[in-house]
Formats: sequence, structure tokens, C-alpha cells
Amino acid sequence: MSSGFPKLITVLLRLIAVLLSFCFALRSSGQAQVQPRRVLILNEVGTAWPGINLIDHGISAALDTSPYKLEFYREYMDAILFPDPVDQQRFRKFFIRKYQNRRPDIIITVGPSPLKFMVEMHDKAFPGVPIVFCLPNWAPGTPARVNFTGVQNEISPVETLEAAIHLKPVTKHVLVVAGTSLVDATYTNVVKQKLRPYEAKYGIAYLTNVTMPDLVDRLKHLPRETIVLFTSFSQDAAGSRFTTGGASAIVAAAANVPIFALGDASINHGEVGGKLSLLHEQGRLAGELAVRILQGAPPNEVARVTAGTTYMFDWRALRRWGFDESHLPPGSIVLNRHATLWDSYKWYVIGGISLIVFEALLIFGLLWQRTRRRNAESQLSVTNDRLRTAIEGGRFVGWDFDVNTGQNQWFGDLHGVFGIASKTYAAHDGEFRKRVHPDDLDAVMHALQRAQKNREPYVAEFRIIRNDGEVRWILARGKFHHAVNGRPERMLGLAVDVTERKLAEQALADVSRRLIQAQEQERMRIARELHDDINQQISILAVDLNRLGQQPPESTARLKSIFDEAAVRLSDISGEVQAISHRLHSSKLEYVGLLAACKGFCKEAAERQSVNIEFRADGVPSGVPQDVSLTIFRVLQESLQNAIKHSGAQHFAVQLRGLCGDLQLTVQDDGIGFDVVRATSNHGIGLISMRERVNLVKGAISITSQPGAGTEVNIRVPMSATHRSHEAASEVA
Repeated sequence: MSSGFPKLITVLLRLIAVLLSFCFALRSSGQAQVQPRRVLILNEVGTAWPGINLIDHGISAALDTSPYKLEFYREYMDAILFPDPVDQQRFRKFFIRKYQNRRPDIIITVGPSPLKFMVEMHDKAFPGVPIVFCLPNWAPGTPARVNFTGVQNEISPVETLEAAIHLKPVTKHVLVVAGTSLVDATYTNVVKQKLRPYEAKYGIAYLTNVTMPDLVDRLKHLPRETIVLFTSFSQDAAGSRFTTGGASAIVAAAANVPIFALGDASINHGEVGGKLSLLHEQGRLAGELAVRILQGAPPNEVARVTAGTTYMFDWRALRRWGFDESHLPPGSIVLNRHATLWDSYKWYVIGGISLIVFEALLIFGLLWQRTRRRNAESQLSVTNDRLRTAIEGGRFVGWDFDVNTGQNQWFGDLHGVFGIASKTYAAHDGEFRKRVHPDDLDAVMHALQRAQKNREPYVAEFRIIRNDGEVRWILARGKFHHAVNGRPERMLGLAVDVTERKLAEQALADVSRRLIQAQEQERMRIARELHDDINQQISILAVDLNRLGQQPPESTARLKSIFDEAAVRLSDISGEVQAISHRLHSSKLEYVGLLAACKGFCKEAAERQSVNIEFRADGVPSGVPQDVSLTIFRVLQESLQNAIKHSGAQHFAVQLRGLCGDLQLTVQDDGIGFDVVRATSNHGIGLISMRERVNLVKGAISITSQPGAGTEVNIRVPMSATHRSHEAASEVA
């Protein structure tokens, strides 16, 4: 066996060598079969423009997933630096000669000039080579040709403008900044077409044909209500060349208002941001289309895709202009956010707190184990001490009643509840009964007996009489503790002073009663108006018409006169019904707003009552909240109707003003006046209704009047914070 073992080893080594040689041969054969694929990337401009680098990185990231070995060729038509058609034609001839004998497997165009080159020369210079385009919509259109597919890029000036206005609601002017090159001009035309619906509202102006020094000077003196929308700026009016990022940085540094952008190459220089076109994403999508074609997919079957836009903002610019980050569109990306102290050390803090909590729980567990070893008497003593301390700290009274002896021990806030000077008080059970209000004593004793008999908690709410004679309401809760034989031994309980709550409930009930009375009075008034006025007029009209039917006049003129008179009476009845309807609910208030509704009511009341009502308004904001509008309108109705009915005056003045975020209504007359104190004490329904309405919207009302000196009603109601920034309405004569 010893001589056979070396032979076995030798055979195994030879077998391994053969297997390795076979694997190397397969690998070499596979490599020999895979031919490198040539990818030509034809760019609009050179790498000095950061956007080209972003797109190129996206293309490379996608092409790295290809299973083939790739050879990259990058060319630049430099359409901005060399816009002359003669120069561009020379570049075209050079590229055609350069790749005449090194045919690309696929061509990726970046920008309109390379795409135009391929559209015009593809069939002649690069027949059959698939074309994938990127950034095509800078050009007038994107062709639909055989072997052409690509990425349609999108710009979102409308969404960017709306996001900017949401961040800065005071915006009144929009200034669009762009350069003078062909790319800049075509880009600006797209923006102008999409923003055309907003031109009338925001007075959109386009600042394009200026030199950079002039542009910087103008940006330093813009009105505060302006925002700037930066598009594309590769050349100024003097012919100076700029990269988009470089020009955007100059504009952001010079402007005294926030700058919003449309592409990710125009951010991180002080611009706020916007809904941006992501150049890296467009390059990645173009690269993915190229990979699919390299893997054998026919170009005509590879559908074109559209690169979307993303809301992206610079945290530093948001802080600079004081914009609230919560007002950004949902899903927005915020760049350059500075890490807070919590972000930097939260795990240390969480770890430390966790350790402290763990140690605290461990200590608590040890103490709990120690507490369990105490006897029941010690536990009860500690519990009673804690209960006593808690009770003495508030307006509570606790009691410990010995059922066998009838002794009752009180502790807690005895002075606040019972008027007893000491913190503890011991007395017989009869002492407690003497303090219960006589009207509540039977209910209290019945609750005690029921709790003792049914072994249920004792709950009672009753009045007690303090030592100083004051009556207070208390809520008492207690529980009987029974001996082994089932007999009650003691009762522990707690009482709390609930006088304020009871008074509030009584006040609420009183207000509800008064409101119900007010409703009934209003219904009675409407019923009287309908019965005594409207119904009687209709009845008289019916009698007259019935008489006319029985005895028609012989003269046609007389018949026409009777019908005309009936029409006038019907018109009067309709006017009365309409007036009642307006007093109940004004449709003007709902559809045209507070200002128009108040003015219309004053005009109708003046015409209906044949009096002079002078209405003035000043600084009334638009968009008044519904509850505030209804309150002011109802108070105007009530106060003006009362003045016309009771004052005896013929001239009335109504003024509605906006003052420092509030609305103030003033109704004046020069009539006979009245005693305000006496009218208030008599609980006048009209005064109650006005005060309750004003209180519901946190307003204030004052009524100034003296007999023979006229009356003035003033109310002032605060506007909500969301309406304080509205522009004031123009003054109404």
C-alpha cells in the first residue's frame, strides 16, 4: 500500500492539471469570441460645462452594466464656443473622416446640434448605426426616424413657479433670466410658451439681451415682491461665455430676491431650487437604452422615454430667505442640510439614556424585591402616607371612617373644602351629617347604605355647608373594607371640591335656556309678521279678486286699473316676504361676501323703511371666515332693525373697518336713546343674541346710549391668522 499511494497522488495531480488547462482554454475561447463594442458619445459642448459631465457620468453608470467590453469615444461639437455654421461643418467633416474606418456600434448624441448632425448625415455617413439621443427638446423638434430612439427631457417652469409662489405668497413680479446663445434662446422660448397663462397675473418679464455687468446691477435693485427664474445662460449680450452653473452662481450672489432654477446644474450656488431636470438621470436613461440595443434589441422597438423632473431645494438658501420647509411640495429633496446636534449624537444619547433606563430598572427591581419582603402593615402605612401627601397637595379631602366606633378622621385640604383650620380633623360620624346640606342628606345616606349592602363603590355628589356658611359642591368616592366574617370594618374615601364645575354647568344651562327663549321669540316675531301683515294682505287681495270674479267691471280701463293695483299689492307682498327671507338668511353673504352683503342690506332697509342709512367701509379684507362674516352680518341686522324700530331717528350711520387684523362694526343713530344698564338687567332678547354671537367668535361688544342722546353699537371681532395677509378691499362710498 505504501508504494501505491505515491502513484495515486501523481494521477490526481495530472487530472487537476488537465482540468485547469481545459478551463483556461474555455476562458480564452470565450474572450476571443467577445468583440469590443464601440460607443461614440457626441456632445453639444465640452467638459467645461458641468452639465455635460453630469450626463456623461449617468451614461457611463448605465453602460457599466453591459456584458460587453466597451470602447468609449467622446467628441464635442462646441456649438456655443464655435456657433459659426462654417466651423460646425468643418467639425462634421472631421468626425466623418475620423470614424470612417472605425465604425461605431452605437452613437449617443447629447444636445440638439449632434442630433441635427445625425438626422442630416446619418444615412450617408453612419448608415445602419443606432442613434440614442439625449437633451433633444432644446431643438425645435425631435425626429421620428428609423434607428433613432432616445430620452425626451422635460422642464417644469410652471411647477417651479407655483412652488416659488407657495414659498413666497407676496410675489407680484416674476423675472426670467436667460442668455443670448441659440441654446439659451430656444430654451427661453419653451419657458415663455409654458408660462404664458401666468403673464397677466404676475407681469412676467424676460431679461435676456443684457451684458452680465448690467444684469448684476439690475438684480441688486429688484422690488421685494419679485422672484427670479433662472433658465439657461451660456452667453451674454457682449458675447462673453459662461457655464450654466457659473452664470447661476453670479446671479444668485447679486440678486436681492430669491433665485429659482429649472435644472440640477443651476443649484448649490445660492439658488433656492425648484422642480429640476436631472441631467445625470437623463444620461442614465440614455445609457440604459444603449445597453438594450447593444444586447440585440432593434432600435425601432426600443420605445423613447421621458426623463421626469424632481422637486429639489437647497437648505442653505431656504434658511437665507426665511422660507418654511413645511411649505415645500410633498416628496421634495432638500440638499446641504446641516446636521443638528441631535443628528450627530442621537445614537450616543439614545445609548446613554438606554443605559440609564436599564440601570434604573435594575435598581427599581432590587428595591421592589426588597419592598416585597416587608409586611402588610408597613405597606399599608406607606400607602396611607403617600395618599395623605397627595391629598394635602390639592383641593381634596380624604377620610378614614371606623364603622364599629363611628369615628371619622379627615385629612387634606380641610380649610379649602370645609373651612376647618387644621390639616387633620377627627369627629363622630354625626359631625359629617351636620355639614351635608339638608336637601341632599337623604340621597347621601341612601348612597352609603346601597354601597355597604351591595359591596360596591360609594359615589355621591352633594352640597356641604362650610364653617363660614358658604355652600360648596363636592364629589365623594369611597369603598367599604370588610372583615373575614363579611361585616364592614372601615371605609376609605376621597372628596374633591367641584363647585366651579357645577357653577359652569348651571351657567351653560342658563345660556341654553336664554338661547331657546331667543329662538322662540324670533319664531313668534316671524309668525306675527306672516299672520298680521302678509296673511292679511293676501286675504284682502283674495277677497277683492273674488269680488272681481263675481262682479266684473264693465269698462276695460277699470279692469286694467284693478289688475294694476293687484300687481302692485302682490309686488309689495313679495317684497315683504323677501325682506323676511333676507333677515333669516342673506344669500348675498354666501355668494358675494360680507362687504357687499352689508352694503346691500343697508340699502334695502333704507328703501323699505324710508330712512337715510349712510354706509361706509374701509380696509375690509377679502376672504373673511364664514363664522366671522355671519356674526357681523347678524349683529348689523339686529342693531339696525332695533334702531329703526325704537330710536325714532331718520338718519343712521353704519361703518365697517379692518383694523390691525380685526373687523370693527359701528352702528349709530341720533334718536331718543335708552338706559343700557336697565335694558341689560331686563335680559333683552336682542342684546342677549348679539352678545352671545360676538362671544362665540372671541369678539367684544359695547353699547353706548343715553336717553335723548342717541345710541352707538360697537363690535370688534378678530380675524384668523390665515386671513390677515389678504389685501384690503377698496373703500366703498
